[in-house]
Amino acid sequence: MMKTLQTAILLVSLLLVGCTTDSYDTGEGAYSNTVADFAELRSDGAKHGVSFVTDEGVNYILDNTISASWIKTADSVYRACVYYNKVSETMAHAVSCFNIPTLRPKAASNFIRQPQDPLDVESCWMSKNGKYLNMALLIKNGRNESGYESVHALSLVLDETHQNADGTKTAYYRLLHDKGTAPAYYTNRHYVSVLLPNSNRPDSVRLTIKTYSADYVKTLKL
Repeated sequence: MMKTLQTAILLVSLLLVGCTTDSYDTGEGAYSNTVADFAELRSDGAKHGVSFVTDEGVNYILDNTISASWIKTADSVYRACVYYNKVSETMAHAVSCFNIPTLRPKAASNFIRQPQDPLDVESCWMSKNGKYLNMALLIKNGRNESGYESVHALSLVLDETHQNADGTKTAYYRLLHDKGTAPAYYTNRHYVSVLLPNSNRPDSVRLTIKTYSADYVKTLKL
């Protein structure tokens, strides 16, 4: 079945600098001791974040649980940025946490519409475990009369997987962006991850993003 861009991840006010916890005790640890890591956060049967593994492969059990509106499924894994104080080699105390939207590449035939409204790219990098491609995107937005920010939609197209002369394979990714009716009053930074495939894994990816000045193109080895 064809899927429109509206089925993609929606970005609604995911500012790093505006990150807040929903309902868990942040404690009183000194911020000078706080570390921030991209990680996979694990939830328990009560839909609380109870442990996480960083992109460097370090596992921590939390001495305080995380409860947030975006943790909707029990016994699941969420892509997140966790601010924490290290308690021991295996335990941490969560200070703050926010969800990182995660895209999965899909063939162009899955999309009826392929809008490419411009945005800007601050950086793009591979996670140290090679599992994710991370992006820091700069998206223009504005608030309506009720004070809510407009909604943007993102998705990722796999245009082709190219066989190179040296026998390696390169996957060609293209970011789709639908800004809808969002005005351009100010710029927000949004972190987005791409979950890279485990099977039929390419040797590199070539990512293209339409910006306000020119196409942003970056090739990364996996």
